[in-house]
Amino acid sequence: MRRYLKKFLPDPEAVRSNPWLRPFQSSLLHPRLWHLNRHSAAGAVATGLFCGLIPGPLQMLGAALCALVLRVNLPLALLVTLYSNPFTIVPLYLLAYQIGRRLIDDSSGLVAPPEVDLGSFATWTTALEGWMLDVSRPLGVGLLALACGLALLGYLATQIAWRVYLIRAWQRRRRRP
Repeated sequence: MRRYLKKFLPDPEAVRSNPWLRPFQSSLLHPRLWHLNRHSAAGAVATGLFCGLIPGPLQMLGAALCALVLRVNLPLALLVTLYSNPFTIVPLYLLAYQIGRRLIDDSSGLVAPPEVDLGSFATWTTALEGWMLDVSRPLGVGLLALACGLALLGYLATQIAWRVYLIRAWQRRRRRP
């Protein structure tokens, strides 16, 4: 499994040769950030899944910072954040909103944003601001709950998959003459 994953992940030499990353080499070249084992892979998957729900272009920055702090595989953490992309982000945020509504016991349905009215722009922006405030609490709670749930699920699934792979490899080695 390690050899398969390493085909898709960059090596530390790419960081060493990048002039933009040169000031951060002491942190970014720590061996634990590039080592790939069951624990670093599971931690990286959890980190990537958690940070993948951070809004906007800050997902990879969040994953990189978490990987540095938690000392998990950096390239894998960055790669896993790509599960949230322009095609999946809307369904993920809708799911997070529904989860948040249930967690805070909000019985109102899905609140649609106000229709765009450029004729009375000030009224529309006030209505949009009110809508954003109404949606923010269930969405925030739901995003945190979904991120934690995905991280836990990803961590456990990676640990289990790695363990199953190892057991099968041991069994194959034992069967060889």
